[in-house]
Amino acid sequence: MRRVIGERDLDATAVDEAEAVALYRDVVRARTFDERAVTLQRQGWMSSYPPFRGQEASQVGAAHAMAGSDWLFPTYRSNAMQLARGVPMSDLLLFRRGLPEFASDHDLPVFPQAVPIATQIPHAVGAGMAAAYRGADHAVLCYFGDGATSEGDFHEGMNVAGVFAAPVVFFCENNGWAISMPRRRQTASQTIAEKATAYGFEGVRVDGNDPIAVRETVTDALAEARASAPVLVESLTYRQGAHTTSDDPSRYRDDEPADLPDWRTADPLARYETYLREQGVLDDDLVASVERDAEREVEEAVASAEATPDPDARELFASVYAEPTPRQADQAASLERRVAETDLRDLER
Repeated sequence: MRRVIGERDLDATAVDEAEAVALYRDVVRARTFDERAVTLQRQGWMSSYPPFRGQEASQVGAAHAMAGSDWLFPTYRSNAMQLARGVPMSDLLLFRRGLPEFASDHDLPVFPQAVPIATQIPHAVGAGMAAAYRGADHAVLCYFGDGATSEGDFHEGMNVAGVFAAPVVFFCENNGWAISMPRRRQTASQTIAEKATAYGFEGVRVDGNDPIAVRETVTDALAEARASAPVLVESLTYRQGAHTTSDDPSRYRDDEPADLPDWRTADPLARYETYLREQGVLDDDLVASVERDAEREVEEAVASAEATPDPDARELFASVYAEPTPRQADQAASLERRVAETDLRDLER
């Protein structure tokens, strides 16, 4: 397992001071966004939200490893990765309010996030195979949690990727829990990384609370995927909060963190900040500046989201198919009638 913090000085890593600070900045941005999003949900601003506190370093490190043309296939908990990849904060907030996911109409190589567990894995493999057939030089990074490894889509995607040497990195963020199901109840394997062996390619583990180690590991994995074969990366981190804002982890967690090492359950932001201070990269002024910038960005994103009009109900069908199907046309007509009837009732009142 690769680690940096506690084992290597910064000058012995593949990351220079500027990149180390960029990683820190994105971890702070992610933490600030996550804390504000939870607050907004509690105020009724959005119906539900999946917190990712404790997993910021894992996601930011992986995003920084990607080349500009590499495709990201995210899930509902990968907001930190999407932010580091360039997705606007306002887009992520609007998606939680029911608007189209890419409200700003950006052209980033980021697939729509998957809410059903593991459904994005076959899609990512298909995209990787398509890139190989076309002779493209980009790779695909597919993000999922440890719970996804219990789904058939995971095994089917891994098998096909191995057979066709698809340029895909399977990035499994093992946060210890699939909602209330601990990892030990999901598989008898000693690690998730070793599952790759059955499909003919490499599986590696990394300290997921160390953004530099994740960045190095995923960089190597992406290079391997482009050259010859897919790779499974198991990023060991910990979900500090609830599965979603509808979840109560106190009902199933008990004293479980005591069974895990400190490096895995510790706050990755505090841990990384301490490391960078020890390396002479961070000081109080820079920390304060990064925090101010993050707060300002979140405030602007919230204001932008609040200023965005609610979508017309008819837009529900706009991005489903390139050409409407007969059934879709019938559904759209039914909605039109319902909207018209509702408007009439409102006028009568």
